[in-house]
This record gives sequence, C-alpha cells and structure tokens, in this order.
Amino acid sequence: MAKKRIAALDLGTNTFHLLIADVFDNTFETIKEEQAHVKLGEGGINNGFIADAPFKRGLDAIQHFKSEIEMFSVDVIRATGTAALRSAKNGSSFIEQVKDSTGIEIQIIDGDLEASLIYTGVRASVSLDPSALIMDIGGGSVEFIFCNDQTIFWKKSYPIGAAKLMARFHDTDPISTQNIEAINLHLSSTLDELGSKIAEFSPGKFIGSAGAFETFAALVTEKFKGGQAVGNTFEFNRPQLEVILKDIIASNHQSREANPLIIPVRTDMIVVASVLTQYVLSLLPIKNILLSRYALKEGLLFKE
Repeated sequence: MAKKRIAALDLGTNTFHLLIADVFDNTFETIKEEQAHVKLGEGGINNGFIADAPFKRGLDAIQHFKSEIEMFSVDVIRATGTAALRSAKNGSSFIEQVKDSTGIEIQIIDGDLEASLIYTGVRASVSLDPSALIMDIGGGSVEFIFCNDQTIFWKKSYPIGAAKLMARFHDTDPISTQNIEAINLHLSSTLDELGSKIAEFSPGKFIGSAGAFETFAALVTEKFKGGQAVGNTFEFNRPQLEVILKDIIASNHQSREANPLIIPVRTDMIVVASVLTQYVLSLLPIKNILLSRYALKEGLLFKE
C-alpha cells in the first residue's frame, strides 16, 4: 500500500488549518493537526480587502505552519485559499508574500471546488447513503452539497459566511429581533433555490461539517448529556439542537465569552451561524442530523 505524507493547509476566512497526515489509498493517519484563528476577514470582509492586522496574523500563522511542516518530512504541501482570499483585492499580495517568505504556493479555489473537497472530506468521516445534504458554514461562504456515497447530485457555494453575516447584520447585544428578521430575509432571497432542491433530492440526512457544528455538539452534550459521538461524527437529537440554537441566539457576548465550550473565534459569529442553521432546519423535515468533524482539509488529502 503506497504511502504519501501530505501537509494540507486550509486557509479559511476565520481559521487557518494545518493537517499533516500519512495518506494511503483511501485512508489516512493524522501526524499533526493545528489551527490558527487569524480572522482574515476582520475589518474588511464586506469591502473586499484584508486589513493590516489580519494580513499580518495570516502571514505569521503560515510561517509557523511552515516550521511545523519542516519537522515532519512531508512529501507534498497542498495549500488552498477560500472565500476571503478569492474575494480580497489584496489577496494576490498576500499569496505573493507567503510564497516569498515560506515557499508555499497557495491555490485559490472557487466555491465549486471548495464544495467538492468538503464532500470528499465528509465522505471519509460518515456514510452519506441513502442521501444527504451537507452544509459547511465558513467565515466568507457557505456550501450546500446534495449527495450520497457515490456522487454529488448538486452543489453550490453562497457568499453568506458567518463573518459576512455578522459584519452586516449583528449590531446589538444580544442580537435583536430586527437583525434576525433581516438575516432571514437575506437568506430567503439568497437561498431561493434551496427549498426546491430539498424537495427534488429528499435528503435522508443533514450533515454540518466541522466549524459551528462542533460547538453545537459540545453545547448539546453539556446541557442534555445528549447526542451520540462515534469516531469523527456526532448524532444530534433535533429538539435538543433546536434548544441550543435558541439559547445561543438569546445569549449575550459576555456569557458566550465566559463559556469554555465556545472558542474565541466563534464567540460572536456563532450567533449568526445559529440563525442560519435555524433557517435551513426550517426547510428540512428530517430528524437525522449529524456533525462531521472532517471537512475541507481532509478532502485536500485526497485531491489529485
């Protein structure tokens, strides 16, 4: 069985991820995993640029990742930039500076390829049969993928990530009813075809990949001693998840900041992520809701 040691860098809008793994034909063994909460979209995401402070945080994070990679004799480095880097006017400058300082070449991927890589990562974690809808909430974009274990039926990336929604709609603490209504109106307009796709494909499972869903799982476990964790997945009880979403939306910044189960990068973005998840659940009649801890970075391991 051929083995290749791969360093996968998923450079997202909120978080930069590093995964070093030994990859076999269709499995992998994790060697090192790390993340840096750079918040690349802070201060500029809805204006299409990376502000000075997050620009530097991003460069520092990749330089640190490079020092880690050098310790593990990797065969190949795969680095991808998603929503923030593909939409920022100074994204190319960031990519050039990374190459100059570390030698790492970042590939900017479009939303279509991003969705495909997420699918590949999630499929390595959980069965998608007989059919599933995957949702990946990023900082800059959100991907929806209708699929089963064999194929993708339909996929699309939308520019409605948590950092974007927060910057545009979350200006009170706690978030106001008016803000929630504005988000839902925006989602209704932006995701106008999602309802018809749900009717067309009738997914039997709803899977949230990593990110906010990891926080939801931790909060469900704490409050209800509920849900079921198996390997890299977690199965939600739908009513329990709905209670947690309501709790988050009603909470204030201070209480979220004090909660060790909510990591700092999600302290405020988890609110709009909860509103978004509530909205999507309102379109879905299914009870089978899962978290996949695998997402884009795991998909990168198997990218040709």
